[in-house]
Amino acid sequence: MKTKIEPLTESYFYILLCLYNGANHGYGIMQDTLNLSGNRVRIGSGTMYGAVSNMMKKGWIVETKSDNPEDERKRLYKITESGRSILSEEIKRLNELVESANKIIH
Repeated sequence: MKTKIEPLTESYFYILLCLYNGANHGYGIMQDTLNLSGNRVRIGSGTMYGAVSNMMKKGWIVETKSDNPEDERKRLYKITESGRSILSEEIKRLNELVESANKIIH
């Protein structure tokens, strides 16, 4: 039997998506989310850092250090293999939803 994976919230989805191609800091993730969502999804700092904390506990992201000495105080986050897997499963689930809807609507 396949283990059921809970759907991601939009905040979790976008945070993982923003980290997919490389590490980023919290403010950068918030700005990238706005851009990727066409200004539809705005992650506030409280939501951002609560989500980051939870995803770190789940092993989906880790904190990392910057190579740039000017940014060494910024907390950078990067996605783990587990986080990549979760994101891939969520994208698959969302695609299945859209395919089902298109069968009815189109």
